[in-house]
Amino acid sequence: MHQLLSHYPLAVIVLAQLFGTSLWFSINGVALNLMQDTGLTEAGLGHLTLAVQAGFITGTLLLAITGLADRFRASRIFALAACLGAVINGLFILAAEVFSLALLLRFLTGLCLAGIYPLGMKLVISWTPQQAGMALSWLVGMLTLGTATPHLLRAVTPGLYWPIPLLMASLLALMAALLILLLGEGRHLPTQGRGMLPLQGLAAWRDATFRRISGGYFGHCWELYAFWTLVPFLVLRETLRLELSPGWVSWLAFAVIGIGLAGCVLGGFFSRCITSLTVARTALAGSGLLCLIYPLLGDLPAALLLGLLLLWGLLVIADSPQFSALASANAPRQHLGSALAMMNAIGFGLTVPAIALVTSLWSLMDLWVVYLLLPGPLIGLWLLKQIRQEQLKQM
Repeated sequence: MHQLLSHYPLAVIVLAQLFGTSLWFSINGVALNLMQDTGLTEAGLGHLTLAVQAGFITGTLLLAITGLADRFRASRIFALAACLGAVINGLFILAAEVFSLALLLRFLTGLCLAGIYPLGMKLVISWTPQQAGMALSWLVGMLTLGTATPHLLRAVTPGLYWPIPLLMASLLALMAALLILLLGEGRHLPTQGRGMLPLQGLAAWRDATFRRISGGYFGHCWELYAFWTLVPFLVLRETLRLELSPGWVSWLAFAVIGIGLAGCVLGGFFSRCITSLTVARTALAGSGLLCLIYPLLGDLPAALLLGLLLLWGLLVIADSPQFSALASANAPRQHLGSALAMMNAIGFGLTVPAIALVTSLWSLMDLWVVYLLLPGPLIGLWLLKQIRQEQLKQM
């Protein structure tokens, strides 16, 4: 089986990424039903989402500071994290009405996701270093589709009790673990550094170019996850105006988030022609512009606003794989796992206040709450402007 899978390593890794990251927003896909059955509020949903982010941040910091991401096989860390995440996600069903326990389980889910996403990037580089921009585009595209998958699971099971989509997400995560265990590592990274000292992975941050790339990524993160958290609310607003049935919310939320896969793949294609840096700048500028104009257009026909949401969903994630490709090329190879984990930790740390702000203020500000996302693209573009193409290393 290993020989068969090793002929198609990128396909195996991106499929495992899709399955594993379905845990990320698993409860958001059933949010409306969960709110009806348990009395969960919008703010409570925001807190549960934040718990996942906090767990992910904690996990990536542990990987970066301890050097575990570079001391042990990425495939084994990925598989263990996916298995544990599947179990913990399933346990949420039993704890949904005990909010403190539900928070803890979502935190632990995020902790497990820290072993899936950054390690997935390292696995891609280990198998296909010459095609990093395109390969990472597919990987992040599958993260995006994985994020949207809970909405799809809810849409295709409208008459079923809300725990069913959660159990389906757990099953997908177990399949992800099996795929990565069977595939293993590629040959294009240094062997595991068992003598590596804690904090050695921070060496990448001495490089000014790497810091600016990371800063652009941080601005992207501020906008991205808060936008994804808002998508069901933004979609619900327009479906009510169109007098559509409630079932349309899940389908449209899946479409708005899932279209990011196309954005990632298109960005990867164009990165071959106009460089990853140009793609990252263009996508970040486009999503920032939509963030600026969307509230101003709130009285336009609902169908038009849904179209703008689809465009926003396309652009808001298209820069992410290019940031990963740029960071992978400009980080020390022997510390790649730790450098990427630390970059993820800081970026996702910024998602916490962004998500907290938009979920707590949505009921007061309605569409105008998206202006709280605008500083991310603006600061990110300012930092990217300071990078010249000739300063960048190539994979």
